[in-house]
Amino acid sequence: MGKIGFDNDKYLALQSQHIRERIAQFGGKLYLEFGGKLFDDFHASRVLPGFRPDSKLQMLLQLKDAAEIVITINASDIEKNKVRGDLGITDEQDVLRLIDAFRQVGLYVGSVVLTRFSGQAAAASFEQKLEKLGVKVYRHYTIAGYP
Repeated sequence: MGKIGFDNDKYLALQSQHIRERIAQFGGKLYLEFGGKLFDDFHASRVLPGFRPDSKLQMLLQLKDAAEIVITINASDIEKNKVRGDLGITDEQDVLRLIDAFRQVGLYVGSVVLTRFSGQAAAASFEQKLEKLGVKVYRHYTIAGYP
């Protein structure tokens, strides 16, 4: 068996503890951004022996009594029909997959945010689809001069 270079249990305990401390510091609400792959971070598990592909998800589950998931998707990527390379599905399909996966493990999905929205027809159509499924949708618009 290969060397273990990452203590997953320690990571889960420390991260959860620090996040709860930060939540308390900010009056009961704290926004955290995860750069995707909460269920299936195979890259991290390859480069950090001992890191489990679902470590971020397991940490969130320790906080599920206080967690609300907000999923973001770039409206321009919907318009381009961008495909997630590792799974071979569109970003739009991935959002639907994530909503189901989060709900199946007992996490609350509060909303989806369409980022860089500028009236893209495919994004507006996706917004209607989400709303029909009972998902609240917000639009964030492009900020002039922001990279």
